[in-house]
Amino acid sequence: MIFKLKCKGHENVSSLHKSTFEVTKDAEIGPAADCIIGTGADNSMLDFSDEFKSKLADSNTKVTVILNTENGHDEITGFGHEDLTLTHPTDIVCRKSDYTCSRTLMIKADKAAKDLDSNLIEDLKNEKIMEVTIKLS
Repeated sequence: MIFKLKCKGHENVSSLHKSTFEVTKDAEIGPAADCIIGTGADNSMLDFSDEFKSKLADSNTKVTVILNTENGHDEITGFGHEDLTLTHPTDIVCRKSDYTCSRTLMIKADKAAKDLDSNLIEDLKNEKIMEVTIKLS
């Protein structure tokens, strides 16, 4: 199962957070938003199909998030969980921890914002477009 969205970077992308990264539908972010890597997303978790949400509610589901910009690429792997509500209207957060809330897409991710490809982050700091692919297996 695959879900795709597009977003863009922002001049305030710093990608310094040690345990999460986030994509948001919000157009603006402040300098303290060190986990947000993409803004102005064209889709949110509210756009997931019921089948997609059901698969994410299984802790055995492997979640792979693929990030692509003009000059950068990264892949992050984590897992779904039965406590995921997937109900936040603007934010999609991937976490290294096992914490869940309405914003959480996956837990036990193998990368956070600070671990992402430097070319990808440089593109995002320069407000380039990023394609986000979420694959469930």
